[in-house]
This record gives sequence, structure tokens and C-alpha cells, in this order.
Amino acid sequence: MLIMIAGPYKSNTDDPNQWHKNLSLLNRAALSVLRKGHTPIIGVNMALPIIAEAGESEYRSIMMPLSLGLAKRCDAILRIGGDSAGADQEVELVKSIGGKVFYSLEDIPNLD
Repeated sequence: MLIMIAGPYKSNTDDPNQWHKNLSLLNRAALSVLRKGHTPIIGVNMALPIIAEAGESEYRSIMMPLSLGLAKRCDAILRIGGDSAGADQEVELVKSIGGKVFYSLEDIPNLD
């Protein structure tokens, strides 16, 4: 399955150190999903290089449109972490297209 990893990145903080910690959590979850035999995708990882080229002022116009566009193509989503309106939007989108929603890594089946 193509599984999006959704969770907070900048939600509720202006602290770049917290953004880094949040991204690390997303990436660690993606590694676990990969080890289960699935293909993980993280919207933030797709968007950040583009935002870097466009400039930070373009963050809002790039982040969620790109993340939601990716979510439309996923078979499932893993929701991790705390409050995040963006991650919740991704979950709702995946649900609306009939995708599976996982709230824990243990719920994702291993492909053997």
C-alpha cells in the first residue's frame, strides 16, 4: 500500500527545533511503514524543498495543496502525533476516497 504519514509539523509552534523534532517523528514512522513492506509518503518532505525554492512566504500556498494532492493518491494514512489541522484534513480526505486510516503502526499489516 501507499501509506501517507500524517502528523504535526509546524502546528502550534514557531520553534524551528520543534519542527525538526516533528519531522523526525514523521520520518521514523515512515521508516517503520517501509519495513512493514509498504511505501510511505510524507507531504512535508515533498513540500519543503519546493517551499525552499519559492521562499518561506509561499509556505501556506504550497504545503497543504501539495499534501492533499498526495493524499488523494494514497491507499491509506497513518495519523501520528498531536494536534494538527492539516493532518486531520489529510485523514478526512483519505477516508472520503475509501482509504484505510491507521492510528498505530501495530495496526498496519506486514507484507511478507
